[in-house]
Amino acid sequence: MSGSTEPRDSRVNVARYQVDKLSPESERDDDASDPGQPTMQQRAQIVEISIQQAMRRGDFDDMPGAGKPLTGLENAYDPNWWIRQKIERERLTGLGPPALTLRTEDAQLDERLDAAPSEEAVRHTLADFNARIIEARRQLLGGPPVVTRPRDVEEEVRRWRERRDARYRQYAEARQREEAEYRALGWRERRRARRSRR
Repeated sequence: MSGSTEPRDSRVNVARYQVDKLSPESERDDDASDPGQPTMQQRAQIVEISIQQAMRRGDFDDMPGAGKPLTGLENAYDPNWWIRQKIERERLTGLGPPALTLRTEDAQLDERLDAAPSEEAVRHTLADFNARIIEARRQLLGGPPVVTRPRDVEEEVRRWRERRDARYRQYAEARQREEAEYRALGWRERRRARRSRR
């Protein structure tokens, strides 16, 4: 009798194994299918305990953005939010539709012109900027309308000269003040000042 029940039990075990193998994982009993593996509830508890311990150790203190409000909550959903944030965070230029890039470049153009070494470089920069505005206004690539106006080259060169001359005057005045202060010092203070400059 005992010999006849053994094959039946092994067939039942094989059938159970095949049914368990075919059934989706969500229907399986976690304890029965993977003995020794933690259940989902146990995993959640492990994660929660790890987070609490890290908070007590101070691992989350002084993180970027700590104590600051979350940004972008007032805006509607934008599928390209991550691109916009990367451009803003890393201050990338030259990306996006020409209407936006030209507007950004227009706001920073005076600083760029001030860094130019000569009047010829200023004229070249302005000619390139104006040419890109005219090209973008043709709307060959589509996108929002371009509202940035071309710059008057002669007017911008005149303003560049004024800013350059003002910088030179400020530099010369600062040098004169330093020299006057140096001359007013005694010989010991002058020697200390010379040593500190080295």
